[in-house]
Amino acid sequence: MDNERAPMGSALNRKMSRKGFLKFALTALALLQAAGIPKRAEGSSKEVYNGRPKRSAKGDHDIVIAKGEDPYNLTMKAVASMGGMERFVGKGDIVVVKPNIGWDRSPEQAGNTNPHVIAALVAMSFNAGAKKVKVFDLTCNDPRRCYANSGIEKAAREKGAEIFFTDEWDTVKAKFRYDSPMNGWPVLRDALECDVFINVPVVKHHGLAGLTLSMKNLMGVCAGNRGLIHQDIGAKLVDLTDFVNPDLTIMDAYRVLVRNGPTGGDLKDVEYPKTVVAATDPTLADTYASILMKVDPLSIPNIRIAKERGFGSTDIENADKLFINV
Repeated sequence: MDNERAPMGSALNRKMSRKGFLKFALTALALLQAAGIPKRAEGSSKEVYNGRPKRSAKGDHDIVIAKGEDPYNLTMKAVASMGGMERFVGKGDIVVVKPNIGWDRSPEQAGNTNPHVIAALVAMSFNAGAKKVKVFDLTCNDPRRCYANSGIEKAAREKGAEIFFTDEWDTVKAKFRYDSPMNGWPVLRDALECDVFINVPVVKHHGLAGLTLSMKNLMGVCAGNRGLIHQDIGAKLVDLTDFVNPDLTIMDAYRVLVRNGPTGGDLKDVEYPKTVVAATDPTLADTYASILMKVDPLSIPNIRIAKERGFGSTDIENADKLFINV
C-alpha cells in the first residue's frame, strides 16, 4: 500500500513551475465545480471601502413594538406601522436581510432569528419593488446545518430570496473616517453592495457580551478572527454599525434565550415575549430590547459606548413609541 501511494507523494514533492501550478489550480477548481461546490467570487480584501451609504429613511415612529401570537403577522404589522416597506425599499432595489443563522439550532431553541420573521421581510421587500433579496450569515456552526435546521433557508427561498453561504474570500477592507479598532477589518462585500440593509437579530442572552442585539448581529458580516472583536467590543460594535449603516432594524423577540446564550439548546432557557420591534435607530432598538430582557441597557458595552458618543438615542422614555397588539 505504501508503494502504491509513493508516486503521488513524489509528484507533490517535485518543484512546480508557475505555469504548472496555475494549470494544477485550474484543474482543481474545475473538479470542485463539477462536484457542485460554487466558484469563489473574484473579490478580495485588498479593496477598501469607506462604509455603506444610507438613505436615512424615517419611519412614522421612532420605534414600534408589536405583540401577538403570529411572528409573521407581527413583523408585517410592525413594518406597516413604521410607514410600510415602501418607505425603505424602492423599485429595482437590491435588499439584504441579515438574520442570525449562527447556530445549528431549531427555531424552538431560539438560537437564531425566527424564520417567519425573515419570510415576512422578504415578502414585503418584493412587494415594495425589490429586484433581489439576499439572505445570508457567516455562521459559527456548520453552515449547511445552520441554514437548514434554523428553518431560515426554506422560509427565505419560498418567498423568492437568494440565500447562500457566505464567501470569506469575497471581502473588502473597512476604512473609517476616524480612528477605529475595526479599521482594515474584512467585511463581506454582499453586505455593502446593496441598496437597503435590514438587520434582523434574535434577542438573546450572551455569556460574554451580556446580550446579543442588533449591533452584535452585524458580526455576521465580518470575516477574519471574529473572537478578537470581543476585545473592546463596545467600541468595535458601534463602529461596525456606523460602517454598515442598517436602514431598518427588526428585533425578533418572539422567542428569547434568557440563559446559556448565545448557543442555547435547552428549551428550559427559552421564554416567549412574543414581540417584534421595528426601528431605524439601532441604539434605540438595542436599548428597548435590553429593557425587555430585564437588563440595564448601560451594562451592555455597545449601548454604553453609543450613548457616550451620541450615536443614536438611548432615551426610550421620550422616544415616539407605538405599542400594538396583533
